[in-house]
Amino acid sequence: MAALPPITNNPDVRYLGRVLGDVIRALGGERLFTATETIRSASVERHRAGGPPVDHHLEALSLDETLDFVRGFMLFSMLANLAEDRQGVAAEEGADVAAALDRLTRDGVDKAAVAALLEQALVAPVLTAHPTEVRRKSMIDHRNRIAALMALRDRGVETTADGDQVDEAIVRQVALLWQTRVLRRERLYVADEVETALSYLRDVFLPVLPALYQRWDRAMGERVPSFLRPGSWIGGDRDGNPFVTAQSLETALARAAETAIVYYLDQLHALGAELSISRELAPVDAAVLALAEASGDTAESREDEPYRRAISGIYARLAATHRAITGRDAPRPGAIDREPYPGPAELRADLVALARPLAAAGGGLLASGGAIGRLIRAVEVFGFHLATLDMRQNSAVHERVVAELLQRAGVCEDYAALDEDQRVMLLRHELASPRPLVTPYADYSEETQGELAIVRAAAAAHARYGSACIRQYIVSMTKSVSDLLEVNLLLKEAGLYRPGAEPEAAIMAVPLFETIEDLEAAPAIMAEWFALPENRATIAARGHQEVMIGYSDSNKDGGYLTSTWQLSKASTALKPVFEAAGVGMQLFHGRGGAVGRGGGSSYAAILAQPPGTVQGRIRITEQGEVIAGKYGTRESAATNLEAMASATLVASLEPPQLSNAENAAFGAAMDALSDTAFAAYRDLVYGTEGFTTFFRQMTPIAEISGLKIGSRPASRTKSQRIEDLRAIPWVFSWAQARVMLPGWYGVGHAIADFADKPLLAEMAQGWPLFAATLANMEMVLAKSDMGIAERYAGLVEDEDLRTRVFTTIRDGWRRTHDGLLAITGQARLLEKHPALEASIRLRLPYIEPLNLLQIELMRRHRAGETDDRIGQGILLSINAIATALRNSG
Repeated sequence: MAALPPITNNPDVRYLGRVLGDVIRALGGERLFTATETIRSASVERHRAGGPPVDHHLEALSLDETLDFVRGFMLFSMLANLAEDRQGVAAEEGADVAAALDRLTRDGVDKAAVAALLEQALVAPVLTAHPTEVRRKSMIDHRNRIAALMALRDRGVETTADGDQVDEAIVRQVALLWQTRVLRRERLYVADEVETALSYLRDVFLPVLPALYQRWDRAMGERVPSFLRPGSWIGGDRDGNPFVTAQSLETALARAAETAIVYYLDQLHALGAELSISRELAPVDAAVLALAEASGDTAESREDEPYRRAISGIYARLAATHRAITGRDAPRPGAIDREPYPGPAELRADLVALARPLAAAGGGLLASGGAIGRLIRAVEVFGFHLATLDMRQNSAVHERVVAELLQRAGVCEDYAALDEDQRVMLLRHELASPRPLVTPYADYSEETQGELAIVRAAAAAHARYGSACIRQYIVSMTKSVSDLLEVNLLLKEAGLYRPGAEPEAAIMAVPLFETIEDLEAAPAIMAEWFALPENRATIAARGHQEVMIGYSDSNKDGGYLTSTWQLSKASTALKPVFEAAGVGMQLFHGRGGAVGRGGGSSYAAILAQPPGTVQGRIRITEQGEVIAGKYGTRESAATNLEAMASATLVASLEPPQLSNAENAAFGAAMDALSDTAFAAYRDLVYGTEGFTTFFRQMTPIAEISGLKIGSRPASRTKSQRIEDLRAIPWVFSWAQARVMLPGWYGVGHAIADFADKPLLAEMAQGWPLFAATLANMEMVLAKSDMGIAERYAGLVEDEDLRTRVFTTIRDGWRRTHDGLLAITGQARLLEKHPALEASIRLRLPYIEPLNLLQIELMRRHRAGETDDRIGQGILLSINAIATALRNSG
């Protein structure tokens, strides 16, 4: 039979394409297979040799065949993604800690400097529930099973542990994929998002991170601190999501704690089976004997086995901890009644007491690496909380709540009417007082009650799971110091901020600077924050202050180039502010999957950070489809976590690559480029009459709302304005229509208007920030298609509006395309990146027919046709296009 994929050098793509073809023929029928193969072949030929469009083939499909065809192309893209991930198409050359240490050694940085950095380092991928993952978890699970089977096939294994033939098992999983419903029928709830995140933390992060630390210990020649730890927003991010409540927070934390403790119990059970050491055959350390005697395990069969008896006691205490935290017995309850552990530190201490004599015995023959070493590391990293959960809310909500609390308490009748200085003075006065504002004798609005319930739930969580469960409170749309003080005032009501001579803050208020204007104001706001005397004690106790910078809204506000440059400038400008205050800086990068939302290589992005701004501490959001892409399997997770760790080491310790003169010249050039790009972008998006109508009619923004892909609404308000639309659907919609406008518009104007083209070429070669910016934009341009985009523009009802706006967009694309090739010295896009070029070219013949079908289905739907299959087809096509494009949200 003819293979589904076009010619490719990737054997896994060819193999999985053949399997999918066989499945479609067997389960979908010969007619569907023939139609699919005919369209595939015609589309491949069109992209190879410029053949005619495939419209007439698509028109021959019935509605039912259309749905099946879209599923087939989506599954091919999904399998191609899997194959490429396995072959390392997305891997970064040299992106591992051992290579980073070698690089630093060549630059004159010794391991002592690395060790000193790691003592205070933090690298944190933070999982968020932002709705750009269009696939159901069932689809991802089948994909991961195929990946595991392919790994067996790589090793030449012919049968699985269960006795199945590996090739047959792969076919069976692809067949199950074909018969698995793609679309969710119910909108996701926060609890669903929590469970999805837990599956990654349980199945991937828990086993992978301890193994990575073993590798890093070997590379360093010593045990490194637990500097890489995961975080999460899921269940704590309330900004614009009314479904995240105190109950959501409690559910997320309780399920996370249960997941961590059950994992430890399983590891202890296996460890008890392994450590069969008899004291009749080996000397036993006094600490181990003490644990054995205190365990309560009196079984005669283990009387001479102190390690097993000690583990029985540890297991019993941990099982009691499970019961104390969850209110339920562990899946495998302890056989002995013991007191629960007060915290993970005490559990770790007992495990270390077991491990230490093993490491010393027989010259290290039973060294504590192994299973017990991995368990100790897991307890260090994950504690009883699994992943640190951030709280987040919009500053406007805090303002309303604080105003109500002050008014009800008789402190201030109209807080909103105060200017900033007056607000700061009033808030500082209240923060200095131990008196609470909340009284049981007043009635409060539903909003205020909800916010108070959240901080009280956080306080209860600290008491139950330890302070590591929640450390940050992110304040969206921070525009002033009072926005941060308002958070501390709310925390004070729950006992999480304690006034006094040296105030204590159990949770850090973190400003999120999102718009271009906010980024420019960030240094002044932080300088004012550090100047407040009461903050010095809380920051000194913590050792650092976090600032979050937002890629998504800054891009929607000012365009790709201006967003990238302003984020870099803000980071650079914050550095001396932190230095003057003697405060360690921790930047939290709010990145998305798409380039328009800060997406692209995390490794390259970290290396492109301004010198001196990483300082060993960095947090990065991992959102939507990126989570499955990076952490869907243990192998891909290990690769991506290693890349984050190694890039952080290099970015923190490598000497500056540019001279002061180069920095000045390059910075001045970027200022000029940014100004031009900003003006062009703002003129199009916010200055063009009818642009909002054009956008909403050209793209599937309205149809995207029908996808059950997240618990959060698409817009912050019911307004139709671009300003009020969330950045995710903004970027996602442009990607579906193959315009990718947020990832490039305005850059072509900037390059064309800049006189010194040789300087731009020099910047592209020698400046990591500019090189990464262009590389990400080049990928976006390669995935865009103005011919297909023009078809989408045909959905705009007003012909004059359609022609006027689309012509502007198309001209901008040509300028950007030509300008990028000129300054990178290429004859075509991705000429210097052959692996990425091959990956994208492989997908293009599969995306174009999906786009054409989506356009036609949208046209029919908007014309009033009511057949349910039309709406289903639109949603399937959105899913399929997103899968093929990969980083589209």
